[in-house]
Amino acid sequence: MASQLGVTARTQGDLVSALKPDPRRTVIVLPDLHAGIGDPAGFAELVIGLAGLRQVRLVVEVRESDPLFPVLQPAAPAVMDLNERQWNDLPQQEPKLNDRDRFQEYVSPAPDLDVPAAVCSADPIRVTAGYEAAETDHGGLRTAWLRVGQALLQDQPSADRALLLRTALGDTADPRIAPQLADLAAGSEWELLWSRVSGDITPPWPGPVSALALGAGPVEGQVLLSDHLGVLRTVDLANTMPTGRLAEPVKDTIALSVLSEGTVVALNYEGLQAQMPYQTVRASGLTALLDDGPAPVEQAIEVFDTTLSGSSATAVAATAECLAVGAADGSVHAIGLSTPDRTVLTQRLHRGSVNSLAAVALPLGSNRATAVLLYSGGADGCVRAWAPGHEPQEAPVTERPYPVTALSAAHTTDGLLLAIAWGDGLIGYHRVDSGAAALLGPGLRANGVLVTANGDLVVGTNEAVFRLTPR
Repeated sequence: MASQLGVTARTQGDLVSALKPDPRRTVIVLPDLHAGIGDPAGFAELVIGLAGLRQVRLVVEVRESDPLFPVLQPAAPAVMDLNERQWNDLPQQEPKLNDRDRFQEYVSPAPDLDVPAAVCSADPIRVTAGYEAAETDHGGLRTAWLRVGQALLQDQPSADRALLLRTALGDTADPRIAPQLADLAAGSEWELLWSRVSGDITPPWPGPVSALALGAGPVEGQVLLSDHLGVLRTVDLANTMPTGRLAEPVKDTIALSVLSEGTVVALNYEGLQAQMPYQTVRASGLTALLDDGPAPVEQAIEVFDTTLSGSSATAVAATAECLAVGAADGSVHAIGLSTPDRTVLTQRLHRGSVNSLAAVALPLGSNRATAVLLYSGGADGCVRAWAPGHEPQEAPVTERPYPVTALSAAHTTDGLLLAIAWGDGLIGYHRVDSGAAALLGPGLRANGVLVTANGDLVVGTNEAVFRLTPR
């Protein structure tokens, strides 16, 4: 159901929470709910939760004799008795069938749930039913499967299923499983370099990722992550070993960016904030005395605070030369960090909020000059390109009917790369110069994506952070 509605969800509560702010009106039909395989209390929680959404109309079929029927009464349903003649024009009563007969294919014995090759090639619905009913963790496969099950249910080669399972496998799993999954995933478009999931100890899972950025300056070669408490921590890009944390948490972090000299710019609902990593060497003596004014990025933030007085900031990105901010009204504002007059350049690029920004400095010839290119992703599902000082591209770079949740761009030896995450959980990896694109559905909503200088992809979610490289 989550996939059909274009959202990501693992539980009934996740689905209701994902749909609650969604303005789309829809009708959801759940026929033969009494014949469903699973926990009746879970079905009831789902129905009552969906029925409480103002934009959703729900049609549910359940027999009066089923335990679900009285449980659903608090939702105050309008009951239609389908046995009444006005709803049933059959000449004779339909023969009764065993509720389970029509679903027998899904309750037949599942494949060997301890064998990675078996579960990756079998009917994913049977595997899911088997793991949901299982009383053991099957070496860690059960937890991994149910963690990214929404993606595993999609029609795909067994190699891609093996890759997804490997990204979700915890470090307490049977140590024989990870190598088997790696071998099975050899035919996938991606190779997993590392993964850390909820509960991992060595190295420790860094927590739910609300935003991430690539380190620079004193934190080069590291990834900056914000967790659910707003703690900004750094981990080694090569292996995710923890390397430190910033002094000041930023509660409810929306976006992060790191300038070339290491300044971290964080955005939350209170606005933009800048701070230096702990590794930065502070100026001292005469240098500190002569340069005691606000840094260029701090001056730029002050200008943005004035510019955005009528609209809230929703996204941020930066290069060594430029700081850019997206706003709730769909506009993108850019300011040069070395511009004496602090002129703000503005373009309205989206219908609805700007959800994410990515900035990249493109080299111009051999004289080290660069041009700033901004990519913006909106709630309207569009990704647009704009070079401040020029007109934006008229047509979107790409668009889908789902809001963009994260963006990242990088200039690499293979050309310009762009990673885009959408609200339905799909991630696009675009080679801008050639127009080629690869898609990845990790089964978890990506709150942050990151393209590294060598073209690797780092993905941060509420339950996992992992690094892939294209084959």
